Amino acid sequence: MKTNYNRRDFIATASVATLAAAALPAWAETGKNLTIAFVGVAHLHTASYVDIVQKRPDVRVKYVWDHQADRAGARAKDTGAQAVTDLNAIWNDPEVGAVVILSETNRHHELVQAAARAGKHMFVEKPLGITGRESYAMAEAIEKAGLLFTTGYFLRTDPRHLFLKQEVAAGNFGQITRVRASLCHNGSLQGWFDQEWRWMADPKIAGVGAFGDLGTHKLDLLMWMLGGIESVTAEIHPVTHRYGNCDETGEALIRFQNGVIGTLAAGWVDLEDPVGMLISGTAGHAVIFNNQLYYASEKTAHNDSRKPMTSLPPAGKLPMNQFLDAVAGSRGEPLVTPREAAARVAAMQAMYEAGNHRTWKHVAG
Repeated sequence: MKTNYNRRDFIATASVATLAAAALPAWAETGKNLTIAFVGVAHLHTASYVDIVQKRPDVRVKYVWDHQADRAGARAKDTGAQAVTDLNAIWNDPEVGAVVILSETNRHHELVQAAARAGKHMFVEKPLGITGRESYAMAEAIEKAGLLFTTGYFLRTDPRHLFLKQEVAAGNFGQITRVRASLCHNGSLQGWFDQEWRWMADPKIAGVGAFGDLGTHKLDLLMWMLGGIESVTAEIHPVTHRYGNCDETGEALIRFQNGVIGTLAAGWVDLEDPVGMLISGTAGHAVIFNNQLYYASEKTAHNDSRKPMTSLPPAGKLPMNQFLDAVAGSRGEPLVTPREAAARVAAMQAMYEAGNHRTWKHVAG
């Protein structure tokens, strides 16, 4: 069992391993070359996204913009693009069909609205916004402009999660009574956010701390499988205070609209995170333990939960490849909708507010 994470391990586990197992982009299907721009390159996962784009012969990065010119210049050099200081160079260029927004979260609203006005399809790193209200406003602008959109919820492409989604939809758990999801690493203990990504540990800029940063991924899975949330409560707080009062761990209790009880855990101060997900129902039970899926259902031939599942769906393409393929004309890509992304922000905002006031909080739709 792995007892210690570093930043490279986590990014490799979360992105590169999935990419290696995922289906290849649909270049042959679309036959279309794309010109894109990076609008903000502040996020920790920027290097992973640049790597994905560089592996695609059908994609050209024409521009890179960031409010920090040196950061834009470095990424422009990586991609062979032109670093620009004026965003109008991107918005007014008809050759640029799509943008990848990896800025600080508090800049998303302005950048997304501008991209919508300019008619640019957009990949926006999670979370979509600081608040549910501004996130729903962004979703409305994207939808009104008829643009393609997705965000970085890569856990939807994992074969284990695809299988669980399928079994939940088929009713093979019977009446689901409770679920549990957890996503943790030791980023605070390792000082991941001490320098280059310090803004990610500043909730005024990032919108959230550790709980929201990681928790949004498993929150997305829960809502993807189980639907909307009625109300939440939570305990969210700092532990080491390495980043001041930025939260470093948290646990939420969730009541879904369909009556299922859920719990969500996330943090940056965990040496191990063995139980990734648990689903319990009147006819079935599943747990992801140490990255292995164990499952039993009275309604299927899977009746021995002591053995890990070995027959699972193939991994999906990572969200960035789904997005680029969709922009190139591929139909049926399972993109996260703008409204889904906004709903996750609204639910997470309610969790933080509930934790601050030590009460239950209704989740605005």
